[in-house]
Amino acid sequence: MSTVNLRRSARAVVVDEDDRVLLLRLAIPDPAGTIVVWITPAGGVEDGETPLVALRRELREEVGLALHVDPPQVWRQEIVASGHAPGHDGVVNDYFLVRTASFVPRGSMTDEELAAEHVVGWRWWSLSEFREHRGPELFSPRDLATPLAALLADGVPPRPVPLGL
Repeated sequence: MSTVNLRRSARAVVVDEDDRVLLLRLAIPDPAGTIVVWITPAGGVEDGETPLVALRRELREEVGLALHVDPPQVWRQEIVASGHAPGHDGVVNDYFLVRTASFVPRGSMTDEELAAEHVVGWRWWSLSEFREHRGPELFSPRDLATPLAALLADGVPPRPVPLGL
């Protein structure tokens, strides 16, 4: 029996006072051309870390946000697909809801460090902008509008909601 090696990641659904969500813009080189994906701030859970410790570290590094309370986990995504995460058989993403006032992101990472992770920008998105978006750029998860609409309407679920790709 083989063991599946999944990369663990902690992700923040950062929502401001106007119910806009902060997303990072990734530009991923691909033989067919650059793939642009909008993602929530996040990072891998390192050995000896809990998802919340990783989340706090990543939010400071990527967007300059300090957490003063433990945010609730709202979603969980498991993707088993070779090539999805280099060196792994896939990923497990734990998503946590972070409510905050709107701010201009600027973390401790330099522009060069961000570029090495393919981060080329950020933007606050409203739910209607997700729904109206028709460009070639992708969201991760692909149908981010659906779980986000439920989260904004219903609040924190009693258990993390499973997400698809």
